Order: sequence, then structure tokens, then C-alpha cells
Amino acid sequence: MILSFSTWPEIEAWLANSKTVVIPIGSNEQHGPTGLLGTDWLCPEIIAHEAHRSGGEILVAPTFNIGMAQHHLGFPGTISLKPSTFIAAIGDWVDSLSRHGFEKIYFLNGHGGNIASIEAAFSEIYARYSWAATRCPFMLKLRSWWQLPGIGPLADQMFPVGHGSHATPSEIAITQSAYPASIKSAALAPKIAPTGPIRDALDYRGRFPDGRIGSDPKQASPETGAQLIKASSAALLADLAEFSREAFSTTR
Repeated sequence: MILSFSTWPEIEAWLANSKTVVIPIGSNEQHGPTGLLGTDWLCPEIIAHEAHRSGGEILVAPTFNIGMAQHHLGFPGTISLKPSTFIAAIGDWVDSLSRHGFEKIYFLNGHGGNIASIEAAFSEIYARYSWAATRCPFMLKLRSWWQLPGIGPLADQMFPVGHGSHATPSEIAITQSAYPASIKSAALAPKIAPTGPIRDALDYRGRFPDGRIGSDPKQASPETGAQLIKASSAALLADLAEFSREAFSTTR
């Protein structure tokens, strides 16, 4: 079920049988000369919606499509939230969903730069209950799509050289499969981009002039993207089912 295309009585009925919801979360940021700016929110959304289309028992919330991408602001089109704003917004999403009775809130992430801030948001949320000496009535889980069981090894097998860590052929392949009319082409030099640390926006632009880090995205294809989407959606459903079965502690 897709939350945005449901009515409130349908969500109320869902809650009578399941207390689990998935939030695709990512970023709108540069992905080199051939990667779509929406790559990092498109990938988790594509995977979650494919899990729904495959008939899986899944409720997919609207995509949280602006993340913590301040280091990419040297490239036009990037939109970023400050870490503090991002953390606060995640808290508001969780408060809204938990108020309705959701107990298992699963964030499917598509941007590595989000991870630290999402984990900090979880800590802030749990702190409310820890200081009040009450049990939190819900559980939070973060999983980046490339860390779903079996997906990392699959991507390594597909792209043993030049996968890199940003504007990767795996993530670009997923968008190519889902949106073939938006496939881009450009000359890339060097073929495999350099690697290095990530700091502020101007430092990033100086180290990685075309935006890529360690990657050769020209290896991407709609065919490899389709394989990754199919495998990732199946892995998501399995991971989600395990999370849904997880019991709350009986400690008071």
C-alpha cells in the first residue's frame, strides 16, 4: 500500500493488522555528469515501490527526498538541510506516525551522508523516553538499500572495478532501469574518479571536479539496474518482516 494514494480509513484499517511503515529517505544532490540529482531519493523509492508492486505486505510512506548534502552545495541543483534541521524534521515525521499507532518505523536510506544525522535523530528521539524513565512505544530502524542482505556482494560482482562511493554504477543503474527516458551521457575523465576525504562544499568541488568519487558510472545499464531492483525489493521485504516480528522488551 502506498500511503499517499490511500485514504485515512484505509490507513486506519492497515493499523488494525500491522503497525509497520517504511519511509524511503534520501537526498537531492549532484551525482556527477551522468547521474540524476534525485538519485539518492529515487533509489529507495524505486525499491520500496517495487516491493509493493510485487505483492509484498508493505506500507510505503511519502519519500523524504531532501537530506544532509551540504558537502555537495558546490554543484548547482543540490538542495540540502542543515544537520540540525534534518534531525528535527525526522523527529516530526516519527512523532506524526507514532501518534497514529505505528510501532515499527523503518527508514530505507539512499544517501551515505544521511547516516550520521539519521542515527543522531534516533538518539534524540529515544532520549525523550530514557530521561523520562519510560519505554519508547515504537522501534526505529535505519537500513541503506545497498546494505540490504546480499545487495553489496551483488553490486561488487557486477562492478568489481570502479564502483566507488558516489555516483556509483549501481545507483545510476537503478534509476536507468526505472526511468529509461532520463538516461544521460557525458564524457568522463578520468574514467575512474579519484577518491579522498569529504569536508566542506568548496573542498569537495576542488577534490572531485565532476562530482564523482572513485566511480565509473558508465558501467551502469538498465539491465543491471533491473537485477538490483528485483534483488533489493525482495531483500527489503525479508528485512521488514524480521523487523515487524521483533518483540518489545518486557522490562519496565
